[in-house]
Amino acid sequence: MSKFLKEHIEFYRQFRSHFQTTGAIAPSGRFLAKAIIKPMANRDEPARILEVGPGTGSFTKQIVKQLRPGDQFDLVELNDAFADMLNHLFETDPSFQQWSSQSKVHVCPIQEFESDEPYDYIISGLPMNNFSPEVVTEIYEAFERLLKPRGVLTYFEYMCVRPIRRVVSTPNERTRIREIDEVISNYLGRYRFRKNWVFANVPPAWVQHLQFTDA
Repeated sequence: MSKFLKEHIEFYRQFRSHFQTTGAIAPSGRFLAKAIIKPMANRDEPARILEVGPGTGSFTKQIVKQLRPGDQFDLVELNDAFADMLNHLFETDPSFQQWSSQSKVHVCPIQEFESDEPYDYIISGLPMNNFSPEVVTEIYEAFERLLKPRGVLTYFEYMCVRPIRRVVSTPNERTRIREIDEVISNYLGRYRFRKNWVFANVPPAWVQHLQFTDA
């Protein structure tokens, strides 16, 4: 069985078992992955990079292509099975192995993750629409705590998911989605500096880029 097929089967298994924290039914496509890592391309200095919710490593595969000597790459993954897959990649995949001494997988919620130094780049694959408004707020607060003042937070969301859910969901679910939308819109309104459209993904997605500064 090919590595590609094994990855998709494992992703689907985890989706069925942990829908709330997995959020998608397939790993993200390469066009979305390339859009996600774009802010860290063409940099001149070593960087501290944090990936949150890497899953089976769709974005990770693109991130390791950008790593350089002197970089520090941390990955925070809540799902034990996904964390094991990522550690296996760093142990056996040549493109990952060369960076294993500069990389570490942490198994914990991002709200509980601590770091001695802030990060230049945070890349997130967390499914915000699956959480409570309180948890979404906690996640953004963790991002703000862990990112350098001029650092870049990049994450994606599937196009039009919240508007559609507000139409087809139960009243309680509509309230949850509306409150999540208020939290996300507040952060995007204050801190977003770029938005990319990625139509060559299933489903199509927006890529959001934020810097936590009001300047």
